[in-house]
Amino acid sequence: MRHVDFSPLYRSTVGFDRLFTMLDSLAQPDGGAQTYPPYNIERTGEDSYRISMAVAGFSDDEISIEAHRNVLTVKGERKDEGTGEGSELLYRGIASRAFERRFQLADHVDVVGASLKNGLLFVDLKRNIPEELKPRKIAITASSEKAKQIEAKTAA
Repeated sequence: MRHVDFSPLYRSTVGFDRLFTMLDSLAQPDGGAQTYPPYNIERTGEDSYRISMAVAGFSDDEISIEAHRNVLTVKGERKDEGTGEGSELLYRGIASRAFERRFQLADHVDVVGASLKNGLLFVDLKRNIPEELKPRKIAITASSEKAKQIEAKTAA
């Protein structure tokens, strides 16, 4: 993939730094991309979304969720637990490593809630567009009688 240089655009735009950083990160090769834990993103309504993450083996007090400046961060850190007295772990097939996964959120997307059920973490999101940013309909008057006339007074 070719590398695109956004530096000329940085000189002539204001406030688009985050957009250019996101575009630049998309051009990076995925060789070191994080794949744990696996997740799904689904649309559950017109303005609602859900992120489902497979976090088997983690309890709710070992997972933290933080939303800050359009970035949702989910962290998981297992507490050290012994295998029990007299037992020895011969094979570890269930991942118990710490993780940190970040999601870029669009403007006006808020976290509504989170729940942990059967090893799946569900994070519910909702897009709340403020009233002043929603489109509004303007009524058009059909007759000129209802329209106000502004007359200028002339000095005699």
